[in-house]
Amino acid sequence: MSNILVLHGPNLNLLGLREPDIYGSKTLDDINLALLDQSNRHQGQLRIMQSNHEGELIDAIHEAVGWADGILINPGAYTHYSLALRDAIAGVSLPCVEVHLSNIHSRESFRQKSVIAPICIGQVSGFGWRSYTLGLLALHDHLSDSGK
Repeated sequence: MSNILVLHGPNLNLLGLREPDIYGSKTLDDINLALLDQSNRHQGQLRIMQSNHEGELIDAIHEAVGWADGILINPGAYTHYSLALRDAIAGVSLPCVEVHLSNIHSRESFRQKSVIAPICIGQVSGFGWRSYTLGLLALHDHLSDSGK
């Protein structure tokens, strides 16, 4: 059984409304339900949080120490510039998977670089809401392979 912190960054609370041609029509609640269903099938526990505030995301990462086995994160726009978020993830030494709804590598040049990816065990992008479930599956498998 794995305990996983799921973090949704800024503007992800607008999913379903915000640029559906890029991000799809699923809402954040839809994605969270899919994650909970998948985690239940793997006998895992999730704590899910969305925030538009960098400090709240960092606090959640710090608070994960001692209970979480891993982190699944969509940092939103923080992907491209938040060294503070990167340092928080690196500082807790928990395996982390970065996910994105769109393929950030095929978008505007400023979206193609992630400062978070180098400290993650992997990144899943471009599969819409399924990026989350694929990332969670990969994290569960990684934790299972490492004996967690």
